Amino acid sequence: MPLDAFLRERLVCPQDHGALIYLGSDSGTDELLYNERLRVVYRIEDGIPVLLISEARSVDDAEHEALLARAGATGR
Repeated sequence: MPLDAFLRERLVCPQDHGALIYLGSDSGTDELLYNERLRVVYRIEDGIPVLLISEARSVDDAEHEALLARAGATGR
């Protein structure tokens, strides 16, 4: 289930309180919220963002570039 647009516009990173990039998919699986400044990913489970700092996953340079490319393909 894709994350609601109203909610996406209001979510911020719990670490730096900045905007997050929503990375959805057509099937609604593999949805992520990405903070490109801190290079951390927050997962979305069953349409619910898991915005816990302890649950955030850091990404390396290669994954960072791949996530930005994915964001560009979806129009951010």
